[in-house]
Amino acid sequence: MIDIDNKFDITIDLQLLEDITKLYTTKNIELLVVDDTKIESLNRQNRQIDRPTDVLSFVYDDIAILGSIVVSFDSVQKVAHELGHTASDELTLLYIHGLLHLVGYDHETDSGEHKTQECKIIEQFNLPDSLITRSEK
Repeated sequence: MIDIDNKFDITIDLQLLEDITKLYTTKNIELLVVDDTKIESLNRQNRQIDRPTDVLSFVYDDIAILGSIVVSFDSVQKVAHELGHTASDELTLLYIHGLLHLVGYDHETDSGEHKTQECKIIEQFNLPDSLITRSEK
């Protein structure tokens, strides 16, 4: 189950996110959609990086809850507009990215496994390119 905290005017395809999540875990996940100010604050507190980012993941040491995925609404809107796909698709891509971090993938340190998993999900669910696949083209 995905617990969503979304105070913005963005459509979230909960069934799609749950179908994707089931590929990797049966644990619950919290999805928070926040503005750039909030995600910048979280980025500064947790990663010592003083700027907004598009997505953050926080793993919990809990038997039932895997963790939280925090997505920047501002980033979703901007990137979706720039690339010509829906905000819902962009949010889904960021959710996938965050989910993969929650289950142990890390594109900054692995040998391409994170990217490989993103590509498989994108293809399976017919989504636009993700951040990782866009940045490597």
